[in-house]
Amino acid sequence: MGKGPGLYSDIGKKARDLLYKDYQADHKFTVTTYTSNGVAITSTGIKKGELLLADVSTELKNNNITTNVKVDTKSTLFATVTVVEPAPGLKTIFSFIVPDQRSGKVELQYQHEYAGISTSIGLNANPLVNFSGVVGNNCVSVGTDLSFDTASGNFTKLNAGLNFTHSDLIASLTLNDKGDTLNASYYHIVSTLTNTAVGAELTHSFSSNENTLTIGTQHALDPLTTVKARLNNYGRASGLIQHEWRPKSLFTISGEVDTRAIEKSAKVGLALALKP
Repeated sequence: MGKGPGLYSDIGKKARDLLYKDYQADHKFTVTTYTSNGVAITSTGIKKGELLLADVSTELKNNNITTNVKVDTKSTLFATVTVVEPAPGLKTIFSFIVPDQRSGKVELQYQHEYAGISTSIGLNANPLVNFSGVVGNNCVSVGTDLSFDTASGNFTKLNAGLNFTHSDLIASLTLNDKGDTLNASYYHIVSTLTNTAVGAELTHSFSSNENTLTIGTQHALDPLTTVKARLNNYGRASGLIQHEWRPKSLFTISGEVDTRAIEKSAKVGLALALKP
């Protein structure tokens, strides 16, 4: 267990990863290679029905500076420069998208034993300003996530969250969408030897008075193979199996079926990630 409360984005992350990470209905292929001078080149292709999307990204690490550049099939360039710890606990992130001239942004992250702060501002005349902060420790923390649009003078995001962490469980409660959505999540480690865990997420919308409950579990069949399953109150059941057939190279097959309409074809997704 790490020291400190982390960042606001860490609230409920364990449950979200258990319930949603690696599930997909598309076909995805990723290959990563390394040049002699340490540059990582990653090529990704995704088939969504009849649509084929692809991108190529490069990553270069030089001491505490990491530069990422990605180009997709629409000739859009995404660039991110991350400077880790120019001062103790501080991380600086510069990002921009070409040709979007309003996309430039600078972000500062600071993590302390009793606080975690992330703030960003757009690099344009009327920027979007974001602030998120968490106070507490590695057991209990409370935080908020705000976004203010200086062009309109309105808050575009007003969120708050509470997180409780014990040795084998994490419980989180967040209020999102300017107070319209209440989200409660739970993550429990059943066995560390088999990486077995269970989790649940309940979302309530005050405006529509609708509830969504999702429960899930994961289990390691062996040190290289993991299975996951989830089910929500609308009858959608999903499962996946992921195998690390060589170090850092993963093969994942996942599927989803609507138990209330079995006659409809099930969704099947495949993902292959190759790393040397």
